Amino acid sequence: MKLLVIKLSSLGDLFHALPAVHQLKTGLSAEVHWVVNAEYVSLVRQFTDVDRVVPFPRHDGLRAIAGFVKQLRQTPYDLAVDLQGLLKSAWIARVARAARRIGPSFHREGSRLLYDAVAGPRNKQRHAVEENLDVVRYLGLPAGEPVFPVACPVPDLPPDRPRVAMVCSSRWATKNWPPEGFAEVARRLQATCDASIFLVGGSDSRAVHERIRTRLSGKVTDLAGRCTLVETLGVLNAMDLVVANDTGPIHMAAAVGTPVLALFGPTDPVRTGPFGPMHRVVQAGLPCQPCFSRTCRRGGVPCMEGITPERVVEAAIAMLEKAPSLQGGFNAGG
Repeated sequence: MKLLVIKLSSLGDLFHALPAVHQLKTGLSAEVHWVVNAEYVSLVRQFTDVDRVVPFPRHDGLRAIAGFVKQLRQTPYDLAVDLQGLLKSAWIARVARAARRIGPSFHREGSRLLYDAVAGPRNKQRHAVEENLDVVRYLGLPAGEPVFPVACPVPDLPPDRPRVAMVCSSRWATKNWPPEGFAEVARRLQATCDASIFLVGGSDSRAVHERIRTRLSGKVTDLAGRCTLVETLGVLNAMDLVVANDTGPIHMAAAVGTPVLALFGPTDPVRTGPFGPMHRVVQAGLPCQPCFSRTCRRGGVPCMEGITPERVVEAAIAMLEKAPSLQGGFNAGG
């Protein structure tokens, strides 16, 4: 069977789709082709269940789109599964001329009109991983434990442990914990367990990282803008703990089995928290959470500012003591 999967973005959403794609591949004995936005092609090539990655040239004009459609139609697909649920992703399923098209329960923008069927009833009170698995259940395939088949490069990092990555920036200002909070947590983890701190982010994180580094004197490696997405995947895989805002790398880390301590404000960890029992979420617990807003009407960002470094440090040390990579080799001192 030839299976076309359409999941265009974003970073975390790609990883949320992996368990469903794995079960579709194994349950249908399928050859999997995955359509994704061009900027994520190298990352999806690390997904070991994917046989072919098809870039969607969303910024390259009509000629590129015409070439994309021609390329799609060279393969006779038995089934197209849209896990994005937007009009453009449903359009891709339609123009591919697959024998059958299935969309997700969370479809919008009128995309339902372009599907043959929708997988499952709409239910937003669950994790995005579970939403994507609706299509597996709809097709009556065997349901197993969610797995994330990903190949990770091995980074060249200093050998000192524990290694703690901090992801201190996100695309929403309201999701960002103050840099001073990250700095205080890093300082205490250095003092308590001699942690090596790795600051992970794109080039737009440099100013935030500078505010953190100037407050630290221990081992700090600033990776802002120095890693591709695939290299970042390898770095996160090599960590003993990731402390982060609600942003894409927490889902990368969770997928490769690195414990994640996530700081949530305006968004909902029930839906988009790190998936799996080894991870923890810290919240301020305000009655207005989650508001899903990029701006706060209360002034400042009280749902993030209300998270104290003490709570984060306490959770981080407890997680390091249980980290699979450190069993038998970690002792928190005073």
